[in-house]
Amino acid sequence: MLKLSSVSARSNPNELRSSLISAFDQCKSMIQLKQIHALIISFGLTDDEFFSSKVLSVTAISEFGDIDYSYNVFRQLINPSIFSWNTIIRGYSKSKNPNRCISIYNEMSRIGISPDHFTFPFLAKACSRLSSIRVGLSVHCLVGKTGFELDKFIQNSLIHMYSSRGDIVSARKLFDEMPYKNSVSWNSIVDGYAKCRDLVSARQIFEAMPEKDVITWSSLIDGYVKSGDHIEALEIFERMRSEGQRANEVTMVSVLCACAHLGALEKGKMMHNYVKENKLPLTLVLQTSIVDMYAKCGAIEDAFAVFHEVPACGTDVLLWNSMIGGLATHGYVEESLELFKRMQTLKQVIPDEITYLNLLSACAHGGLVEEAWQFFKSITAHGMMPMLEHYACMVDVLSRAGHIDETFKFLNELPVESSASMLGALLNGCSNYGRLDIGEIVGRMLVKLEPNHDGRYVGLSNVYAVGGRWKEAREMRATMEKRGVKKSPGCSSVEVGGVLHKFIAHDKTHPQMTSVCEMLNEIVEEMRFQPDLQTREQCLYNI
Repeated sequence: MLKLSSVSARSNPNELRSSLISAFDQCKSMIQLKQIHALIISFGLTDDEFFSSKVLSVTAISEFGDIDYSYNVFRQLINPSIFSWNTIIRGYSKSKNPNRCISIYNEMSRIGISPDHFTFPFLAKACSRLSSIRVGLSVHCLVGKTGFELDKFIQNSLIHMYSSRGDIVSARKLFDEMPYKNSVSWNSIVDGYAKCRDLVSARQIFEAMPEKDVITWSSLIDGYVKSGDHIEALEIFERMRSEGQRANEVTMVSVLCACAHLGALEKGKMMHNYVKENKLPLTLVLQTSIVDMYAKCGAIEDAFAVFHEVPACGTDVLLWNSMIGGLATHGYVEESLELFKRMQTLKQVIPDEITYLNLLSACAHGGLVEEAWQFFKSITAHGMMPMLEHYACMVDVLSRAGHIDETFKFLNELPVESSASMLGALLNGCSNYGRLDIGEIVGRMLVKLEPNHDGRYVGLSNVYAVGGRWKEAREMRATMEKRGVKKSPGCSSVEVGGVLHKFIAHDKTHPQMTSVCEMLNEIVEEMRFQPDLQTREQCLYNI
């Protein structure tokens, strides 16, 4: 609580101002802010521009602020300054209702208040979060009309706005036309290309940059992670370290995500040590990323150790989701469901769509059909709408358990169109349980849905093979070749000593390929002389 007892009506003006300013510096919540505001009103200081501006700023911009409270304070000002207008516009630009920025700006224009160079960046930020680029174009036009088109701060904001809405062409045009570029300009266009998944252009700009900072490196690394090129992301991070650039917590979230997707546990541990050695701020997002990395890599004990270290784990659903999902993925079905029960005892943690997705995944691994139905029904019972992924998970649960007819009925009664992942899960079930009747129907639907996907032809061919219909199996492979669909080569990776090694079928480029082949030949020779093993499959099983 704030120490406001020293603030009284008997305080002289200087002491009063000093006490109130000190109270603002200590303010950490809206409850405390309202106490200070009440004192300002009771001492007749509502017309004091410094204090009115301070109340507006804290309520509109701070992490604990309340933009609607700020707007009510703003409405009580007799003649608000441009600073006050900008503060409200800025507050709404990062709120859940960025549309309010535009309406407030229009009101400001109607009463004759001219915008300044701080107004437009906030409007551009709001437009970057809106679904329509049309409003953004209007803001860009206003920038030209008011004579701020050469302001570097505004230009950078517009680059970010265009790239956020996917209009990278307009963003690049603005960037190229800038007479003077600073680090924010370069970072904005690199980040824009990265967000648009154009990593070739992002890399070109990156390499051409006169000077790179941690934001530059983080944008490129995150771009590779989101594009699925996790190995390249880790290579960029290693280059970043070798060039002497220190990562921040944002960088490490992306790097840990790459390790999680690759299952690179040793690399992930190195990244965790990097966080500790460099004493990076352990934000909730970063801690959740560490838990997620360990959980996805199968290091459940390490994941739990970090999970229990997080003081806010009782309130953050993302952290619980990472732990529940990690347990489910690695077959700890009972533990996953038990953790969910424990989560439910904490009233402040509300399950979301991802929670139920993880629970359905656990049920699929454990063959828990009844429990899966209960979780699936709970989604709508808690006011959420099932996503495509939830439907696909239910199909997976039923198919794995051999409920092929029930799955087919479920798909036909869906309120949404069946996706390839749903049909694929059912096709796998048909193959595993020898249901050629439904498998043929589903397989042909998949081929029609994704005619250029090699796996769809292979899947249907396998179903025919399981049913002993070899002629149709060969015909399906022939159809695939006739349509020019190439089978994607198998790919695998293994981590040895913290170094990731990637192997692609028929690829001989690995520097240790000769040694690898020699070892494989040696293993095969050993297998031939195993007297206790009757088949090659038994040898492979034991290896």
